[in-house]
Amino acid sequence: MTSEIFYGEEKFKALFEYATEGILLVNQSGKIILANPACEKLFGYENGELQGNPIELLIPQRFAHNHSAHREKFNKNPHPRTMGIGMDLYGKRKNSEEFSVEVSLSPLETSTEKFVIAFIIDITTRKKNEDYIKKQKEELEILTKDLEKRVKDRTMILEEALHQLEKSREELSIALEKEKELNEMKSRFVSMASHEFRTPLATILSSIVLVTKYREQNDKENEMRHIERVKSSVSHMTDILNDMLSISKLEEGKITAALERFDIIEFVTQVVTELQAVAKNGQRIIYNHDGLREVYLDKKILRNLFFNLISNAIKFSPENKTIDVTTHVSGIQLRLTVRDHGIGISEEDKEHLFERFFRGHNATNIQGTGLGLNIVAKYIEILNGDINFESKVGEGTTFIIQLPNNINQ
Repeated sequence: MTSEIFYGEEKFKALFEYATEGILLVNQSGKIILANPACEKLFGYENGELQGNPIELLIPQRFAHNHSAHREKFNKNPHPRTMGIGMDLYGKRKNSEEFSVEVSLSPLETSTEKFVIAFIIDITTRKKNEDYIKKQKEELEILTKDLEKRVKDRTMILEEALHQLEKSREELSIALEKEKELNEMKSRFVSMASHEFRTPLATILSSIVLVTKYREQNDKENEMRHIERVKSSVSHMTDILNDMLSISKLEEGKITAALERFDIIEFVTQVVTELQAVAKNGQRIIYNHDGLREVYLDKKILRNLFFNLISNAIKFSPENKTIDVTTHVSGIQLRLTVRDHGIGISEEDKEHLFERFFRGHNATNIQGTGLGLNIVAKYIEILNGDINFESKVGEGTTFIIQLPNNINQ
């Protein structure tokens, strides 16, 4: 009866018989009513061999036990649809071989019974192609990610190399600029030193000749006057040489702090005694101390600081003036003050005071290299201290230095 209904018209019979895709007619209980030749061939069965068997015969065992539930669900709401959307479907041939399939379902209802028509296509080749494409895509994604990572790594390496190159270029530029500045400074210093040496050497030479002459004449007063001129010229030359050695070592970074414990009063008293011997006529260096006696500092650097500041006070102060030196020591700090009553510093000169080779406008007739305070500033930087000053033209200058005194170390 069913066959007659299904084959009722020749055109539908021809469609069923000669269709290239497999077609099954299944009733509500899952029994195969009809299978077209293409379906029988697809699953490996002889003509009419599938008819009357349950549809689960064509489904792999691992899926067959759930198929009844799916069939019942479809029967409750029959409508044309593709089976197993988003799932991989498999058929089972007579020899138990499994293969990938695509199944479309359509309901068919007669006056007496309801059926389902299943259209089945072997998609094994398509599936293999899809799997191959998927695998190729995955491999391509892996290669792409690997390539991106390599590009990123190479980019980072290149960026780092460019950064290092730029850094090296900047360092080289700074080094060249510093070298140029150092060479200019050395050239200027040699020129200045040559000029500065010429005057005291001429003075020494002429004074020695006159000393010999006055000694023969037994003229003690003039003899002593020229001996003092020789001493003053030698002292000036010594200052120039000291400045030359100090600035050279500082520029080359050869000076570092070597801290030690010592008595600051004994130390400053010795320096003041030495400098008092070269002070001008009537000048007196007065030293006062307050606080602790012991300090933890670099003796050589501190000596250079004292010599520079007190020598400047002597140089820029007239005869018969006092120079006040004061030290105050606590457990964390040394404060040094050097006050003179000399020519002072003008407002326009103050901002340039610590620059290399700078000479105040009111000090051009006083011997000097213009390096002393620049050297002082660099020494203080090495000791992590700071320097300030107060000055007024014609009244004098006060320098205040503060240095860390880590006496408890």
